[in-house]
Amino acid sequence: MRSFLLLVGTFAFSFIFFGCERYKSNRIQTTAVSVDSLQQIVLLSDSLVKPILYKNVSGLKYLPVRKAKATFISAVLPSILVAQHRVEENKRKLLYLKEKKSWKKEDSVFYNNLKIRYKAKSVDDLFQRMITLPNSIVLAQAAVESGWGQSRFFLEGSNLFGVWSFNKFEPRIAAAKTRNKKKIYLRSYADLSESIVHYFEIIGKARPYTSLRAARQKTEDPFLLLPHLQNFSERRMEYTHQLKKMIDANNLTQYDHYQINPEYIHEE
Repeated sequence: MRSFLLLVGTFAFSFIFFGCERYKSNRIQTTAVSVDSLQQIVLLSDSLVKPILYKNVSGLKYLPVRKAKATFISAVLPSILVAQHRVEENKRKLLYLKEKKSWKKEDSVFYNNLKIRYKAKSVDDLFQRMITLPNSIVLAQAAVESGWGQSRFFLEGSNLFGVWSFNKFEPRIAAAKTRNKKKIYLRSYADLSESIVHYFEIIGKARPYTSLRAARQKTEDPFLLLPHLQNFSERRMEYTHQLKKMIDANNLTQYDHYQINPEYIHEE
């Protein structure tokens, strides 16, 4: 009888312990590099990528075209992977909280911050909005919008996608041209990954990308997703055709299976 009670007690303790086990995140050990020389950029050699966050990437226009493109991709892809990881980790924690019976104050703060950032109505709505896109699409858009890393906003503000700023309290850069006689500002970011995280948030919250979010739940095929990006540019379908040509001409789909080297991911 005593052995039975000990067994029951041990089982109950194990259930309580594992049922209340705290959330464990997977943290990436990143390296920040402010580029003084393009030789500092580690060129991609295989599908396992070291998570280096580059900023102040300049001088690409002085390289031969093929080398300039390879260097640009090598500088941007690690940040894409880091940004994707951050979104997926937030989704994983959100799923954990969804199954959790009671939340602590920090749980509510985490959820409410995400809810505001994505303009979500509920946990389920938030989960559907937190999408990322295949590496090939992100690389293509980054190349088109930044002119393969030669735009002023890329050089001065790590702004890969020409994202505008309407908030005078956030870091931003004034454009040289005006629009409807009004000054235009573009966002400035600490590094390339911050620019990409914001880009994912934009397509996650903005109404013009509703169909993109729905399509992303069903497929990872970049060519099926591209038509849903027509609202990213005033050129609409001409823009998505340009992205397709960019992907095809530079074989960007080869990077869709690239991932962060697991050696740099640690549970904590």
